[in-house]
Amino acid sequence: MLDKTFDPKASEPRLYAQWEQSGAFAPTEGAAEAYSIVIPPPNVTGSLHIGHALNNTLQDILTRYHRMKGKAALWLPGTDHAGIATQMVVERQLAAAGNVGRRDMGRDAFVEKVWEWKAESGGAIVQQLRRLGASCDWSRERFTLDEGLNAAVRKVFVQLHKDGLIYRDKRLVNWDPQFQTAISDLEVEQREVDGAYWHFAYPLADGVTFEYPVAFDEDGKATEYETRDYIVVATTRPETMLGDTGVAVHPTDERYAAIVGKSVILPITGRRIPIVADEYADPTKGSGAVKITPAHDFNDFQVGKRAGLPSLNILDAFARITDVDTPDVPAEYAGQDRFAARKAIVARAEEEGWLKEIEKTKHMVPHGDRSGVVIEPWLTDQWYVDAHTLAQPAIKAVETGATVFEPASYSKIYFEWLRNIEPWCISRQLWWGHRIPAWYDADGQIYVAETEAEARELAGNKPITQDEDVLDTWFSSALWPFSTMGWPEKTADLEKFYPTSDLVTAADIIFFWVARMMMMGLHFMDEVPFKRVIINGLVRDEKGQKMSKSKGNVIDPLVIIDELGADPLRFTMAILSGTRDIKLSKERIEGYRNFGTKLWNAARFSQMNEAVRVEGFDPATVTQTINRWIRGELTKAERQVSEAIEGGRFDDAASALYRFVWNVFCDWYVELSKPVLQGSDEAAKAETRAMTAWTLDQTLKLLHPVMPFITEELWDELGKEGPVRDEPMLIGSQWPVLPDAFVDAEAEAEIGWLVDLVTEVRQLRAEMNVPPGAKPPLAFVAPDGVTAGRIALHQPLILTLARVSEVATAEAAPAGAVSFVIGGVTAALSLAGTIDVAAEQARLEKAIKTAVSDVEHINKKLGNPNFVAKAAPAVIDEQRAKLAEAEEAHAKLVAALDRIGAMG
Repeated sequence: MLDKTFDPKASEPRLYAQWEQSGAFAPTEGAAEAYSIVIPPPNVTGSLHIGHALNNTLQDILTRYHRMKGKAALWLPGTDHAGIATQMVVERQLAAAGNVGRRDMGRDAFVEKVWEWKAESGGAIVQQLRRLGASCDWSRERFTLDEGLNAAVRKVFVQLHKDGLIYRDKRLVNWDPQFQTAISDLEVEQREVDGAYWHFAYPLADGVTFEYPVAFDEDGKATEYETRDYIVVATTRPETMLGDTGVAVHPTDERYAAIVGKSVILPITGRRIPIVADEYADPTKGSGAVKITPAHDFNDFQVGKRAGLPSLNILDAFARITDVDTPDVPAEYAGQDRFAARKAIVARAEEEGWLKEIEKTKHMVPHGDRSGVVIEPWLTDQWYVDAHTLAQPAIKAVETGATVFEPASYSKIYFEWLRNIEPWCISRQLWWGHRIPAWYDADGQIYVAETEAEARELAGNKPITQDEDVLDTWFSSALWPFSTMGWPEKTADLEKFYPTSDLVTAADIIFFWVARMMMMGLHFMDEVPFKRVIINGLVRDEKGQKMSKSKGNVIDPLVIIDELGADPLRFTMAILSGTRDIKLSKERIEGYRNFGTKLWNAARFSQMNEAVRVEGFDPATVTQTINRWIRGELTKAERQVSEAIEGGRFDDAASALYRFVWNVFCDWYVELSKPVLQGSDEAAKAETRAMTAWTLDQTLKLLHPVMPFITEELWDELGKEGPVRDEPMLIGSQWPVLPDAFVDAEAEAEIGWLVDLVTEVRQLRAEMNVPPGAKPPLAFVAPDGVTAGRIALHQPLILTLARVSEVATAEAAPAGAVSFVIGGVTAALSLAGTIDVAAEQARLEKAIKTAVSDVEHINKKLGNPNFVAKAAPAVIDEQRAKLAEAEEAHAKLVAALDRIGAMG
């Protein structure tokens, strides 16, 4: 006999071990059709967060569903070496233990320490994914730095270099001065900080002056001028002025037209720099003139290229002032930290009189998401990929539908980025990662090869040294769909499972991962890496706010699994996944824990009523109306769930499951079957027991992809009675395939009438405040033959389920009754003497006034332009939802009052 409740703490580890030991996660041998999906590899340093819980739940639903559909389903797992994150973890551990830093240790010793850490502590998230129920084929688990992927990375780099698509260039990068490495845009976090615009006067060279407008009429025309021998520029980073090589003004800015082409003398350095015309300068901002520092600003770099300005590096790798490239920088600044230099330069400007104004402001400043320090745009030699060339086939693949996005709107983001793509900086100044397969001789000649021996041969056996840099983590991740399957070898897995079927991922890495996988897959496999990309939304708190530790609103999935089990979390993730942003609360998850309890109780009811599977039972042969009805409802649910999962609409699938399990099976079928099971008709009892057991089996199959643990436990426990199953484990069972003929229109109409009748009476009782213990009489007014037959057949059920004292027929509605129409026939519920009509009218009138006030209050708020302009979208959506609820409540109260008024 089933325990009173399901115990996830005891059951989940046991069930997962059974699945894994049985080999159920491996693709089915001999299956003709393949389904494959690769996991977005979590960082080896990572821990399961709520975004992982969403993303991996959806992947597992797809995998379990297609496995049950009889396909060779492969969900290929693995982790990413996460270069900068992992290096940071190990460096911190070394420092905490009082060990020497990595530079003192040397590269080989440090990398060995990282591998030791990875073996001992890395990959904890893999165990956490198991707790979520992820049915990955762990026998195929990969790591982006394992030997097979290393070989793939080297081959790709060498081939792209031969194709002219990888090259070395001096360009601006995001530079992290703490880690002393270039980082990707993804690793840059924009933070709002208190700062200032310092307005500096740069003196014009050669005694040049110009007339600058200082007063204007109503039409904006200048009416007064002053003669100036300087031009004012504003900057938030005064220290970078040491690297200025120009001043830019807009080509149409009449204020400066006379001095375009002239020069200024840069204060402190005495450097002569030109005034150039460029549309980057905004006449409406500040003075309209901007200093140009090509080596330390991405926009300035582009202006410098257009204007032919030199790029002068005035910072070293630690973001200290250097005079190596700029000998005119005074020695007193060399070696100073950038922020110390800033203070010194501002003080000097004030002292010498060329500081015109300090304008306090808040502005966005780029920070390293790992280091937390301010990032510097820095001019340095790096390796680049010609992303523009690789992007063209990737654009075409989505345009032609070879790969589709769900929702389709995300393809616009994909196109926008790829059509404006910049060269991809792939080198990182780290020690942990794929070392770049390039070697240099004493003259700086570069030799790119897969091995040092090949490079030495290319160099004519001259002494060579390997490049110190490693590759951007996203470079190896871009190869993930085919490198994990054994490429460059022609493996059986590649032949069977590439291209993969689906990719499930978040919108924020469409640029960094999805697009790059498309580029690499098409270039090296001549096929898209996946046929469909399913984008999941962000998980926010119940108010729609982003989760953060500082706000204290983070929901830890591991804590939830400890307390409530994995299934309620998974079901919540699925049913809420249709919205772009998921509003999550613990209360919601607890609610879906109750859903599992409801199913468990229904299974206990079945056991207590001896509903055991019957050998050779054929649901096509049932004759009882309720059994024909539940058979049809189950068939419709199977269609809805199958179509929704196939379409990537996990919310629709979960909603269909919820409706069928809770409302149809538990609420109605179980209740409707009680009179039969407690009756004396042995044939009807036997059929209903067999039908209950069969329906429960099919229900467990439909629910299994979403709630695998409780369904597997029920499958196992219920299987201990009756004949031995052909499918000992639910995970390995076949998805239900039910014929259209199972939908019985006659049974659907009859039971639908009964369900609608009982529902209507229950709603009336609630609206009219009928005491729970009261049993008012119910009468049907002049029922037709069909209705009369249904009343006679189902009278005992109506009495019990609707809680009425009698079910009668009448020529007219009795006095003091509330009327409603069901199945085209008027029914009347007599409430005279059951409720205090006057008191109920007064209660409803008071409630209606409150409801009207609520509606007016929310409408006033939503009608306030200031509120709509300033409130966050989530807050506005919440108010609109409240308005809809208030309007619905008002309509129900009005209807209830009208019914009381219509009582005779």
